Amino acid sequence: MTITGIVVKNIIRKLLAGEDYRIEVVALLDAQFLQYVIDFFGRVVDAKLKNQSVTIDWYKAEFLNPEHPEFNPSDIAIHSGLNKKTITNMYKSGAKAVVLEASMEHYDVLLNAIQELTEQSDVDVTLTIKFRAVSVDLDINESLIVINTLAVKRAALRGGLWSTAGKQVEKPLMTTLCALYRVPLKYFNQSVPSASTGQVIREADFYLEGDTGLSHRCEVKLMGKGNPESVDAPIARGSKVFVADTLSDQNKAQLNEAGIHWVELRDENGYKRFEQVLTALSIPCQPFEDDVQGALDKIFPVILSDDVQSSVTPDVILREQSGDDSQLLVDFD
Repeated sequence: MTITGIVVKNIIRKLLAGEDYRIEVVALLDAQFLQYVIDFFGRVVDAKLKNQSVTIDWYKAEFLNPEHPEFNPSDIAIHSGLNKKTITNMYKSGAKAVVLEASMEHYDVLLNAIQELTEQSDVDVTLTIKFRAVSVDLDINESLIVINTLAVKRAALRGGLWSTAGKQVEKPLMTTLCALYRVPLKYFNQSVPSASTGQVIREADFYLEGDTGLSHRCEVKLMGKGNPESVDAPIARGSKVFVADTLSDQNKAQLNEAGIHWVELRDENGYKRFEQVLTALSIPCQPFEDDVQGALDKIFPVILSDDVQSSVTPDVILREQSGDDSQLLVDFD
C-alpha cells in the first residue's frame, strides 16, 4: 500500500506545528475506500447481470473464484468477509491454499448466519445499484453480504494506511529535522555504508552518524498518549533517539531510564528538543529560530514529490550530493 508524497508533506507540517496529523490519514482512507466502493459496485452489477437466473451463489461464483484474473487471495478473503491478516493470525499461515480454504469456509458460515437472521426478521431490505444507466436489485441476503464486504475492506484499508503512514513518514521527518538544524549530510546520509557496521542502512531505519564512528539508531512512532507498551520496541532494538507524536509521563520515564533521547512533537514547539538531542550526541548543528513552515517550503522540493510512491525516502537525492563534509541538504541563507 502506498501513500502520496503530498500527504506525507501535510503530516510533517502538522507534526512540526504540534497539530493533530490524523485527519490527513483519514482523508486518504476516505478517498481510497470510496474509490473501492465505486469499483466494487460496478463489479457487482456486472456479476449480477451475468447470473440473473442464479441464487445468491452468483456472488460466490464471481467473487470467490480463485481463477478470476482480477482477484488475488487477499481480495477473495475480503469478499468472503475476512481480512487476510485475520486468516494469518487464525491459521498461522498466509499460504494461498490456506487463505482460499478459510475464505470459502467463512463465506458459507456467514451466508448461513445471514439467512437464519433474515428468516427470523420482519425487516426487508433491497439494495438498488445503478451503474452507467444499468440497475440491479439485491435482496436482503445479497445486500448484507455486500455491506459486510465493504465494512471488512474499510477496516483492512484503515489498518494498512495507519501502518504505512508511520513507516513512510519516518525518513522524511528525520531528514527534515536534520535540515532544519543544518546538520551536514555526512551525519545522516542513509545511502552510504554505516561507519560502525560497514553495511548500508536498511530501509526501515534512520541513523545519525557521529564523529566517533558510532551509528545512533533513530525511530519514529506516531503514537497516542497513554500507551506505555509503544516504547518497548525502541528500547528492545537499542535505539538512541525516539521521536513521537505524543508521549505519556510514563513513556518519558521509561525512555530516560533506558538512556534514549526523545522528542514529543505534540508538545509546544516540541520539535525544538531535537537540537538538544543533536548536541547530546555531539552532532554538528545550528540553532533554528525562523518560520518552520517557510523552511519546509524549501526542504520538501528537495526530498519529496507529490507522486504516489512505494517509498518517499530521500536516498536518491542524498546520493547526488557532494562528498564535502560540510555539505548541507538545504541552505536557508
